[in-house]
Amino acid sequence: MAESSSLWVQVVFSLPLVQQFTYRLEPEPGDSAPWPGRRVLAPFRKAQKEGVIVELVTEPSDPGKFKTLDRVLDDQPLFGPLTLATAMWLAHFCFCSLGEALGAMLPSARRERELPPWAGDEFGEDAADHDLRLSDEQKQAIASLTNADGQLFYLKGVTGSGKTEVFLQAARWYLDHDRSVLYLVPEIALTWQLRETLTRRFGALVAVLHSHLTPSQKLKQWRRVQSGEARLVVGARSAAFAPLDNLGLIIVDEEHEGGYKSSQTPRYHARQVAHFLVGKTGAKLVLGSATPSLEAVQQMREGKLNTLVLSRRLAGGAPPVIQVVPLTGQASCLTPTLLEKVHQTLTRGRQVILFLNRRGFSSSFFCRTCGEESLCRNCSVSLTWHKARGILLCHTCGYQARPSSLCPRCGSLDIGWSSIGTEQVEAEVLSLFPAARIARLDSDTAEKKGHAESVVEAFRKGQLDVLVGTQMVAKGLNFPGLQLVGLLQADMGLSLPDFRSAERVFNLIRQVSGRAGRFLPDGEVILQTLRPLAPAIALAARGEDELFWTQELEMRRALLFPPFTRLIRLVIRGKNEDKVRDGAQQMARLAKKFCPSTAQVLGPVECALATVAGNWRWQVILRGTDFSRLHHAVVKAAQGFSAPAVYLEIDADPLNML
Repeated sequence: MAESSSLWVQVVFSLPLVQQFTYRLEPEPGDSAPWPGRRVLAPFRKAQKEGVIVELVTEPSDPGKFKTLDRVLDDQPLFGPLTLATAMWLAHFCFCSLGEALGAMLPSARRERELPPWAGDEFGEDAADHDLRLSDEQKQAIASLTNADGQLFYLKGVTGSGKTEVFLQAARWYLDHDRSVLYLVPEIALTWQLRETLTRRFGALVAVLHSHLTPSQKLKQWRRVQSGEARLVVGARSAAFAPLDNLGLIIVDEEHEGGYKSSQTPRYHARQVAHFLVGKTGAKLVLGSATPSLEAVQQMREGKLNTLVLSRRLAGGAPPVIQVVPLTGQASCLTPTLLEKVHQTLTRGRQVILFLNRRGFSSSFFCRTCGEESLCRNCSVSLTWHKARGILLCHTCGYQARPSSLCPRCGSLDIGWSSIGTEQVEAEVLSLFPAARIARLDSDTAEKKGHAESVVEAFRKGQLDVLVGTQMVAKGLNFPGLQLVGLLQADMGLSLPDFRSAERVFNLIRQVSGRAGRFLPDGEVILQTLRPLAPAIALAARGEDELFWTQELEMRRALLFPPFTRLIRLVIRGKNEDKVRDGAQQMARLAKKFCPSTAQVLGPVECALATVAGNWRWQVILRGTDFSRLHHAVVKAAQGFSAPAVYLEIDADPLNML
């Protein structure tokens, strides 16, 4: 090929390298497709690595020192202009490289493979949905989402009020008007009912993007979307990057769920990606939940989100009767009250869910007599009991205290820490109700492929009597035969050293309680708790959502926590404890040097989970109201940070403070 036919391109790799690399490209004759967005194989550091072309450049002054690309993998760009723009924004916002941002959007795959039947190849006929009976509130919500006024909406509805049907009807309107729709859910593994509904309703227009697909299967779905064959994409957080053209509507269902936040680089939140897409495309965004996040509640109160309300259940159910049962002095994890309710429910031939609000960390210091818990005087979050060091420590600001030998509230000497687990609960239920059909659903059992789906489907069909589970049973599931829900230790999440702990506990109680009585008005909920007077417990039991939100927002405002400030969390980790501590101290000094005077630098302090996978972990938190200046300070601090054998993680707007 003649030298004059050569092109020069900038290539990025999925590596933590900010710089772009220049290569020579020898085009195939007749190849006229745009080059940016195509994947290539390139010689890189004595190896061959996959990268992405991000732009064409002029021929360098010394072309002989640059290498030639080995191969172009795509005939057409995999990443279009909007996707590349999203990746550039993501790289800036999340403090990562452009290559890492692109790598998070679509797993590497050289060729397309066949898809599982449900994922896009075999569909029934489109189902007619015009004859469904809608409530007046549903009709009003659909009209708001499909008219010309407003762009940002929140659909706030009690569990069982028909939010999904509003989303589907609005999606139908946009598809009928040649627009595309993005439908985000927090966790695809437990939403096969939604998948089936969508494919029945919209046929081959649906593409599903989720982690159970292989990279090559996901590539096939991506190409279906890119070609316009599929114009409705449903999936978890990474589906936000789907290459939809002419985007009309973005749906973020169960908006409050933490699953929308990535825990690995880039640490993005799908809700923030959705807001970016709205700004770039003019699409409408509707967030939805029965338990909005406090950030969304505040935006609704400020008028930044148009609020749509669904106030009643449509399938004949009613809000369940909730009873709070104190756990003090209780040896078993099942109180006599709950045991009697389980017996009555099983006798009637109805079903039971026993829920344990455990998030994998429980070592708080509390009184077993009255439930009093040690809180940080600065942050109003739980102090963590470090038994080996004999101290109570706040993992947000570093405040320390010695534990008292008696409870400061009731004077009891019965103080300490403890925890229970779902496996223990399952064993106890089996021994007490040997004739019952019992299954457990948690992160341990869900590791088996297809187990979660089979258990939930069996419970939905009435083939199980009791389901013991964690948060996995709280996410939008619909069980006609369910009458009783028991939360075994409803306050367990309150012990987490995180300012969001009360909000999470409140939301979980409301969500899990919402599983009961969705079809018949006889649902019951038993809340077992060591802290029956805690606002998150008492107000959730009484259904006083607005009062809880008001009180929690007032506390957040007083303590300068989101949504009234923004946070950037810096985690320093490594194998050597001394080097990690020194690195954290260095980062704190740099952060204070560049941080604006209106902001605060909290720490350095050990993370609540001080060691993970053999790595010691310390953190520094920046807090302020001017996010752009906070962001700039972190960029400058990170540029000056130099610590051997230490890794720096940066998380803007963190959800996990552990």
